[in-house]
Amino acid sequence: MNRNKKWVSAMRLRTLPLSISGIFVGSCLAYYNGYFNVFIFIFATTTTLAFQILSNLANDYGDGVKGTDNNERIGPERAIQSGAISANAMLDAIKTTVMITIFSSLALVYAAFEFSYFLYAFIFICLAAFAIYAALTYTIGESPYGYKGLGDVYVFAFFGILSVVGTYFLNTKQLDHVVILPAISVGLLSVGVLNLNNMRDIESDEKSEKMTMAVKFGKDKAKQYHLFLIISAMVASVLFSILYYSSPYNFIFYFTFIPLIFHIKSVVKAKQPSEYDPQLKVLALTTFFFAILLGVGQVIY
Repeated sequence: MNRNKKWVSAMRLRTLPLSISGIFVGSCLAYYNGYFNVFIFIFATTTTLAFQILSNLANDYGDGVKGTDNNERIGPERAIQSGAISANAMLDAIKTTVMITIFSSLALVYAAFEFSYFLYAFIFICLAAFAIYAALTYTIGESPYGYKGLGDVYVFAFFGILSVVGTYFLNTKQLDHVVILPAISVGLLSVGVLNLNNMRDIESDEKSEKMTMAVKFGKDKAKQYHLFLIISAMVASVLFSILYYSSPYNFIFYFTFIPLIFHIKSVVKAKQPSEYDPQLKVLALTTFFFAILLGVGQVIY
């Protein structure tokens, strides 16, 4: 593997569409209500991509040095696990990505508030700092929260609530109940992707004492938890389309229920952890298209 390919692989680009789902939904809802700033959209997108890449690199480093990523793991080989990238080189890349993330976050805050709304700017700078801390400490450190089953909370909060509500607020400078159900839907589907990943790795994680929610629940209850996440996300989105109906286009995201239903059937039928791996791509891409169609359905008439 050449130098560029190994770093692209370490960044796990297939996870990036999922990370911008909430940004797109929040932007479309803001546009529907008469507020949209293209620079906010650009910097919100670059910032969330930087956070996702930082999280991916940090997870590779944390699990790699702890030995959690080993030959018993079912998913694709990680960079440190395979020896493609050294731990020191990964740490340097993490530091560089942190600097890029800080710059992009500050640019986003300036695009949204310029030299006004100092309290709002301060709050979002603090949120950005906390997000960087959370991305690093998921698997890095003596007591990473990802090893305590708290990753689901982080994903729901950042990929759902903060992503959708935060983007909407950056554009509108106000909170609105219209964003709550979409934020919940995107957040739950994103947690579903994480849980699916954890169900796939349940055996190796348990041996490494990485106590994800899947490990805590056990195989059967983890599957039930997964169904709860996906079905609840669908129900929340249906409620949103009914309560905030403005045109028939509001319902076009229902088309993504087709792959979601097939996904649920595949999860129910799965007998081995390895059977969850192909479904990761299915759920991640379906969540992305769900967000695209939900957002587009709000801005076209």
